Amino acid sequence: MNASSAAPKKGELPASDVREFRAKLKEFLDAKDDQGRAWSNAQWGVYAFYDYDGEPIYVGQTNEMLRVRIGRHLTNQRTDAVAMRILDVFEVAQVKIWPLWEYEGVTKKKDPDAFEKAKVHLNQCEYSAYLDAIENSKYKAILNEKIPPVSPRCDLPPSFERSLLTDHIRHEREHPDIRIARRAETISRLAAVARERGEVSAGLWRVLVVQAIRLTHLASQRLAYIEGRHGPEPSAIDTSQLVGDVHKESPGTGAETGEDELG
Repeated sequence: MNASSAAPKKGELPASDVREFRAKLKEFLDAKDDQGRAWSNAQWGVYAFYDYDGEPIYVGQTNEMLRVRIGRHLTNQRTDAVAMRILDVFEVAQVKIWPLWEYEGVTKKKDPDAFEKAKVHLNQCEYSAYLDAIENSKYKAILNEKIPPVSPRCDLPPSFERSLLTDHIRHEREHPDIRIARRAETISRLAAVARERGEVSAGLWRVLVVQAIRLTHLASQRLAYIEGRHGPEPSAIDTSQLVGDVHKESPGTGAETGEDELG
């Protein structure tokens, strides 16, 4: 690295693929609906992340603005899910959001009753999106440490989704050898968190198992490709036998309320 006579701009420091990813993220966050509102500027809403195969990997909610919450996730600004090594930012290829515009300006301090009503609806939307993600998952499980509060299904509001990948990023990151190594590293770091903290949630252990399932299937597909045979179906791994019921928290775990672990 050559010495420079002037300090570089902060935005020039990340590697090229990170800069490209963040540029695509900014495009997503700035995209507007037919009323001229940036989709991500909604104060209340639900979001979902998908990997390179279109596999749902995470669902969350916020009442502090979708832009803020998603930005924290995907720029490594220390959300719990990233800090705990639950979510690998490099595995997020697409984002989908469901804004709840009808609750703009609603806060607990201004109107506690309206806030509680909005929170109930938000929980319904998050749980509905979560159930959809489970149903659409090859593994019938995703990487939520805490399962959203069990709520009646509801119709989700209009959504917006977009890929966060340029052709360059996809070329750099989607090779199975890179993804396998990255996933194994994520599992190792998550296991280290469990070991170092000693007392962690049952949900974190569930995520560890789900990550191991995802790694096993990806690695087995790679082996089958190398040997010139058809790869195994995801159903070759019985997820329910390994992680139990992913539709609600098990009694006694202390997580039945299902608050979003991302804060």
